[in-house]
Amino acid sequence: MSFRLTAEHDAVRQAVREFGEEEIRPVADHHDENKAYPEDLRRQAAELDFVAPHIPEEYGGAGMDPLSRVIVTEELWRADPGIGSAVGSAGFGSSMLLEYGDEWMKEEWLPRIASGESASCSCISEPAHGSNVAGMETRAEQDGDEWVIDGTKMWITNGTVADVAVVMAKTDPGAGHQGITAFLVPTDTDGFQPTKIDNKLGIRASDLAEIVLDGVRVPEENVVGEVNQGFYQLMEFFASGRTSVAAQAVGAAQGALDAAREYATDREQFDQPISEFQAIQHKIAEMATQVEAARSLTYRAASHVAENTDDEAVRLASMAKLFASETSVDVADEGLQVHGGAGYVTDHPAERFYRDTRITKIYEGTSEIQKNIIADRLL
Repeated sequence: MSFRLTAEHDAVRQAVREFGEEEIRPVADHHDENKAYPEDLRRQAAELDFVAPHIPEEYGGAGMDPLSRVIVTEELWRADPGIGSAVGSAGFGSSMLLEYGDEWMKEEWLPRIASGESASCSCISEPAHGSNVAGMETRAEQDGDEWVIDGTKMWITNGTVADVAVVMAKTDPGAGHQGITAFLVPTDTDGFQPTKIDNKLGIRASDLAEIVLDGVRVPEENVVGEVNQGFYQLMEFFASGRTSVAAQAVGAAQGALDAAREYATDREQFDQPISEFQAIQHKIAEMATQVEAARSLTYRAASHVAENTDDEAVRLASMAKLFASETSVDVADEGLQVHGGAGYVTDHPAERFYRDTRITKIYEGTSEIQKNIIADRLL
């Protein structure tokens, strides 16, 4: 399947790139060093439709097509992965609301997310259950016209800054993945207890938390979709989520490449820029080729996933996520090598890209899980 970028796509890229260069890059070091969530930047990005660009215009969003959304993600991460993550993840869980939520949920929360007024989060992973979603231990029991949720969620992006959460819980513990339900939970609900995780290797500007759900009560109308159908609902978004992570990885790789090119041009050894040495030229050439290959596969996956939910969509999304994340880590490593000792300290962004891109091989399904998925659809 082929894809073609339009003048509109180019305009989106230019707009996000300008925002990244003018607003994000000048403060990237500060937010990384201080592990500071960029609330103001998130709100500024929302004014430009860069937060949750998938939300339709009727709910205050931009209603961008899948390729435009991938470009937004890519360019935010090119500027800085940490801030890019904070901005790009501000609508986590909103796709579930858009597809399966009741109209009142959409009207109450989607405009707030799109405008930057509120952030959302999606509570799936647990301390003992990451890749094995069906093994989650969080429980929801019905008590009259309410559901009572108890459990612990781990590695939750936006956990301490979100105003609303989509929480996945077991409503039929003996039914495995067939007994999971999604719930809409405002984070100011009694018993919703987030604790910030700030000892991260990378993307330090992005908020991460452990969340304890201690007797959290929500009305039965807060079920998102249908009872015991949460896992199947969630599966609808895995392909698009993995394509988004692929776009993150492409952006980080491009950022690392840009930094390496700039340094190689400025840095002199033996009375000439190191960019004139063939060893450096070959590194840059290989990095650029890898980035372009990852970008092409990511765009192809985005184009296909937009119109299909078949096995090929799942396969292409996993291939894009696998290849782009592995490539991004390799490119960031080579970018640091181009810098030499200067790349090992915080004077240059090379070490930050090296740290930040590593997460793309882990979340939304590890590289090993992606290989399993790809093989299942080939053999």
